[in-house]
Amino acid sequence: MNYQNIALSRIDSENDTCRISTRRLGDSLMDSIRNLGLMNPPILLEYPESADFSSNSNRKFAIVAGFRRIAACRELGCSEIPAKILPPETEKLHCIKLAITDNVSARALNLIETSRALHSLSEFFENDRRLAQEASVLGLPQSPSLIGKIRKLCLLPQPIQDGILSDTIPLAVASELGEMESETALVYARLFETLKPSLSKQREILTLVREIARREDMTVLNVLESDAFQEILCRKESDRNQKTRDIRRYLRQRRFPAVTRAEQSFETGVKSLNLGKDMKLIPPENFEDTVYTLHLNFRNFSELKAQQAKLENIIRNPSLKKIFEPEI
Repeated sequence: MNYQNIALSRIDSENDTCRISTRRLGDSLMDSIRNLGLMNPPILLEYPESADFSSNSNRKFAIVAGFRRIAACRELGCSEIPAKILPPETEKLHCIKLAITDNVSARALNLIETSRALHSLSEFFENDRRLAQEASVLGLPQSPSLIGKIRKLCLLPQPIQDGILSDTIPLAVASELGEMESETALVYARLFETLKPSLSKQREILTLVREIARREDMTVLNVLESDAFQEILCRKESDRNQKTRDIRRYLRQRRFPAVTRAEQSFETGVKSLNLGKDMKLIPPENFEDTVYTLHLNFRNFSELKAQQAKLENIIRNPSLKKIFEPEI
């Protein structure tokens, strides 16, 4: 590379081939350049078709590294900047490596930046194992399985990428959305961006909706756009946490109607027993077994005797038999 002063008008900012960073232009970078100058000159690649021009004004350059720095200089009204110039015959892989190194050396990459780097490299390696070897040299993830999950994230629709960048959509969920039709994935992305549920709740929603669609012979999109589902989302009186609880409850009821009826019957029966705060009756999970659990809290022998007397009264209560033998 050699250093030259290059007019900004000769730099092609539309060519994103080597772009890694997802960061937007910020005031801090502009203030730094305004006060201290361009401390780290960008790397440019001269276009082959312009190398033969005798006039410098006709030479054109693509950006290899320094997209934000160049954008900042444009905003500041600079006419030219110092830059490191790569000759036109420079191989594309070398340019990609320089772009990755420039970004990795400045900060830790986020998931989308890592995905862009891995996706750009993957063009030159036949499998994830070879890609992993090269990635490790450049400071990128070196696990082939992790690379397989990350590499295609940068190809997802932009709203999903935005959700990944904002930590709304975890990697595991993003990978699952990547396997869906674009329209369905975008509906999920908007849902998770609105409600911001945890990873476990996102997975629960994904599983329940998928099973409901299969059980009722419809598409996942049909379930997500159903009137009942949308009614919960549009409730103005509910915050996002309440909406998340209501959606999960609705989906469970729709997926497991028999279990839902059993739960409602159980709750009604328990209320009629008046167990109090020191006694708790726990049903089998999903009512798929016949083993119930009774928890008793007591601090001394006297309280235990009192609990025994209370338990004898509960055993004689007809409501208890209805709990064990519900009419569903």
